[in-house]
Amino acid sequence: MMLYIKNMVCSRCKMVVKDELIKFGLHPKNIELGEVEVEEDLNDENKNQLNIILQSFGFELIDDKKSRLIEKVKNSIVDLVHYSEEQINTTFSEYISRKLHHDYNYLSNLFSEVEGTTIEKYFIAQKIEKVKELLKYDELSLSEIADRLGYSSVAYLSNQFKKQTGLTPSFYKSLKQIKRRGLEDL
Repeated sequence: MMLYIKNMVCSRCKMVVKDELIKFGLHPKNIELGEVEVEEDLNDENKNQLNIILQSFGFELIDDKKSRLIEKVKNSIVDLVHYSEEQINTTFSEYISRKLHHDYNYLSNLFSEVEGTTIEKYFIAQKIEKVKELLKYDELSLSEIADRLGYSSVAYLSNQFKKQTGLTPSFYKSLKQIKRRGLEDL
């Protein structure tokens, strides 16, 4: 049985979900961002009990098709920005459309309707969080960060960073206490 889980956006999330499923007496076969396949079938009562447990960790079971699709969009973006070394050789809209096997306009309209923001703004927010992370680690130059995240130039990255945070990347890097948001809060 496939379970679709909201806010499952990182490898630690996968570990927590797996642990909780096992404690609940389930046997996970495959765990991906936002999706878990378990050997057992669950009735509505078991789903509700599991959902209560998952909610205590900030997760939530999702049943409706539209919510699952939105979660797949989010997880695809998180995966692309934070965990993949892949450089997309096409437009972002074509990449998402191909990855999720849906027309981009449909995905975009659905996402905006439910989330109250656009897919592009969500993508930019994820990229800015990754920039913050890379600035904090201080291992890459701004030029290397721009290249890694697919920005056409350092100026474009800096401009987008300032629009999102109100700070320049260099000023942000100089701050003593760098505050980042959790991926699930974007």
